[in-house]
Amino acid sequence: MGDETLTVTDNRTGRRYEVPIRDGAIAATDLQKITSDGPGSGLLSYDPAFLNTASCRSAITFIDGERSILRYRGYPVEELAERSSFLEVAYLLIHGELPDPTQHRQWVDAITHHTLLHENIKKLIDTFHHDAHPMGILVGTVGALSTFYPDAKDIFNEESRRLQILRLIAKMPTLAAFAARHAVGMPYAYPDNDLSYAGNFLNMMWKATELKYEPSPVLERALDVLLILHADHEQNCSTNVMRAVGSSHADPFSATAAAAAALYGPLHGGANEQVLRMLKEIGSVSKIPEYVKRVRSGELRLMGFGHRVYKNYDPRAQIIKKVADDVLAVTGRSPLLDIALELERVALADDYFIKHRLYPNVDFYSGIIYAAIGFPVEMFPVLFAIGRTPGWLAQWQEGLLDPEQKIARPRQVYTGPAERHLPGVRAEAISR
Repeated sequence: MGDETLTVTDNRTGRRYEVPIRDGAIAATDLQKITSDGPGSGLLSYDPAFLNTASCRSAITFIDGERSILRYRGYPVEELAERSSFLEVAYLLIHGELPDPTQHRQWVDAITHHTLLHENIKKLIDTFHHDAHPMGILVGTVGALSTFYPDAKDIFNEESRRLQILRLIAKMPTLAAFAARHAVGMPYAYPDNDLSYAGNFLNMMWKATELKYEPSPVLERALDVLLILHADHEQNCSTNVMRAVGSSHADPFSATAAAAAALYGPLHGGANEQVLRMLKEIGSVSKIPEYVKRVRSGELRLMGFGHRVYKNYDPRAQIIKKVADDVLAVTGRSPLLDIALELERVALADDYFIKHRLYPNVDFYSGIIYAAIGFPVEMFPVLFAIGRTPGWLAQWQEGLLDPEQKIARPRQVYTGPAERHLPGVRAEAISR
């Protein structure tokens, strides 16, 4: 493998170059050696949106989009969703191995006892307008946490990193639930250390006047599975932002706030909300053929189908479809699920969608589940952020400790005007 090379002939000069291939990739900086006459003429690789550029080496998540494979640290996501809890998966992403019973107990206990927020964070949330989007509140308050924990700036101290990781994983559900309750004018419900990670979040979301909130085991497990499925997904938009901000040696709270801001965009964390709106727009099973016809003509997009990486069925969608059945057995059958199932059946039998390799992705069913549990659509990207936090932190730490990484600073292909001067300024005077 070490002797593999790519032979490049530059037809401008006739020169031949041997470019080393390592792990199926060439180093972009090797292209600088391919020059025409004159200084600064080395080639750049031009790749808008990083369609075929690897920005890092990572041992965290493996995806094979052609074969519908997603693995965390080598473990198939299907196995983890069936047999593990979200906090076990979080430990796996951060540490590289699943915890043994003692490690698991200590990990869960540490996170459970970091869920409380400083009272001043509550006051900060109270300053947001009553109709502020909960994702905007989350971005602002996560960033503010960096001022509450100045020790977070000690990023090359292993124990400090561990503490900030615990704090962020623990406090994200609390921030999210407080943001949701602020939007509807409900008093904040504090964490309950007797509950699981997912159960405690449901408690902070829905507890009213009862002395003890008892979450539904089905809904608790469904939420846990959804968090597992969102825990990491290689170098997506928000993860790329997490690594880029982290490369400047910013503290993890600031980097996480930036990643959450990227997730706020409708093309990333808001996709399942768009699915829900589409299903409501279709309205009934009888209207699906007409809607699909409009999609085929290019008039509309079929939300929740297709993926940048997966060219076949998104493996997370297959898991989540079963979760949807379990949840709706408790909450009651949703007409939106009937529409979704029929839409999936019609699309997967249609030559247009088969040709374009448009298959359901994780967003297609997750919105239905969230809505059935009772979450407003504005909370969908917030739920995504809770699940993705361990992945962001694992990627941040890996990038920080990677000796090949430097501060992120992409190049550009300049397309603006050549040198020009203000009226009345002579070029000769400029040169002097």
